[in-house]
Amino acid sequence: MNAERSGSSSAAFYSRYLLFIAGVGGLLYGADIGIIAAALLYVGKTIELTLEQTSLIVAAVLGGSMVSSLATGVLADWVGRRKTMILSGLMFIVSVGVIVFSRDFTTLFAGRLLQGMSGGVIAVVVPLYLAECLSAGSRGRGTAIFQFFLTFGIVAAALIGYLYTRQAETAVAMAHGNVDMIRAAQNHAWRGMFLAVIYPGLIFFGGSFLLSETPRWLVRKGKTEEAMKALRRSVTEEEAQREMAEMQQLAKESDGSDASRESLFRRKYIVPFVLACIVLSLTQTTGINSILSFLVVILRQAGMTARHATQGDVLVKLINCATTLLAVFLVDRKGRRFLLRIGTAGIMVALAIGGTIFLRSEATRNDVKSTIETSAINNKIHLPLDQAALGSAVNGRVMALTVAYSYGHGEHLATVLSDTDHPVLDVAPEGNETGAPLVIYRAFYGPVPTEQTGWLVAGCLGLFIMSYAVGPGVVVWLTLSELMPTRIRSTGMGIALLLNQGISTAIAGVFLPVVGNHGYSAMFFFWAGCTALYYLTATFWLPETRGKSLEEIEMHFDKGSHREAAASS
Repeated sequence: MNAERSGSSSAAFYSRYLLFIAGVGGLLYGADIGIIAAALLYVGKTIELTLEQTSLIVAAVLGGSMVSSLATGVLADWVGRRKTMILSGLMFIVSVGVIVFSRDFTTLFAGRLLQGMSGGVIAVVVPLYLAECLSAGSRGRGTAIFQFFLTFGIVAAALIGYLYTRQAETAVAMAHGNVDMIRAAQNHAWRGMFLAVIYPGLIFFGGSFLLSETPRWLVRKGKTEEAMKALRRSVTEEEAQREMAEMQQLAKESDGSDASRESLFRRKYIVPFVLACIVLSLTQTTGINSILSFLVVILRQAGMTARHATQGDVLVKLINCATTLLAVFLVDRKGRRFLLRIGTAGIMVALAIGGTIFLRSEATRNDVKSTIETSAINNKIHLPLDQAALGSAVNGRVMALTVAYSYGHGEHLATVLSDTDHPVLDVAPEGNETGAPLVIYRAFYGPVPTEQTGWLVAGCLGLFIMSYAVGPGVVVWLTLSELMPTRIRSTGMGIALLLNQGISTAIAGVFLPVVGNHGYSAMFFFWAGCTALYYLTATFWLPETRGKSLEEIEMHFDKGSHREAAASS
């Protein structure tokens, strides 16, 4: 009896440790996504960046994740899940060093790309590790904890951004116009933000050495005794015996089949594989990563001050974290499909309302491109915000002139507000742009949205993030790990995440150019339309997997393929 209690206590302790390390991995992934939001306020002021380069800095994390996700499946099958987790921690630590010491776009982009690659590895291997180590009764809650730490990482990044922004704005105010002091404060702010996230990276890297390899990977490699030891570390003896019997039976059935045909495209694999890919792809077309990455920029455009925008950023991400904690308790009680339907419905409503608010605001702007073009003298522009030339203020509100231009390469954006000390638009070539012709792409003049409008948009984004957290945020990782059969799980997860991150990268890469040309409302309505497709998928095609072991889920699709084959014969 004492031995059983000791074994049960040891398994409980190891399971908590396993979840903690996996959770820190989720925190790193969240920090990857969230840390850039506030940093965007200052990066472009200390490193010369075009609009396209700024978008690429954001998209680099998503692109790096896309590149590494497919390779992770092969790597995890080759060296094991545990060693792959250790590698991802090392990559994250190195990426922080590259970013903090970067001095130009190329180095900064390389650091962000490596940071994204580490995140891509984490996004594949940690849910994979959890799915193959946890029992059917705790798998949903365990994977939800990974998502909770992911959202906590986003919140932590937002808090870090807020603190450094407050310090920077205070230092800028105290500089009294001293350009060198202002630049030093801005430079310290964004580099400090990135450096602050290295500490959880060190914990994840060191902590992964103390984990066991997953029992299912060990069984596939023929290491039955090691697999049994790994099982006993995380579950009771009875559960270990039962799960080992199921794994060996499934391995025996797989070994009896033609190994050359064990690919993703066997009939019994197509349905779960395609479903997982669809769910992963539609998760990104909600706009989640772009909204989290550009959240401060979106709130600034909606009418908030820099300080209030970072406060709104923190508030929205705190809501994300708190709602994810609620989803942890619901996912194994209410089921995957229920949460996904509730979540996608809420996302559609939030995006539609937010898009409408932006559309009304953007309709008040006037196109003043011709006026700006005629004001250019000797390839430069020095234009005071003259109401006679640009138009009078609307109801005494602050007016904004926004101009998109270039000198031969890359698009730049200049914005001047009428309530500044010297409201003058100054456009001139810099560095290697000297001698290149000035091209004006767009120029709009109109009232700045009110602070109230900014908080309305923040409210919509709060509803968006609540709905995402309780639905796609938790369910997507479960869908990814549960639907894929054991033999193809790591490779299939890599391919699905490749699509996921590819779509995310594409959306982030075109975000600033699209909103510059068509307004923020265009992106919000596009995301809402895509989420409608997500709702239909969750309602009509996604099966419920709550309470089923991985082997039971695999057998379900296997039986379906046998019935289909029998009907056609």
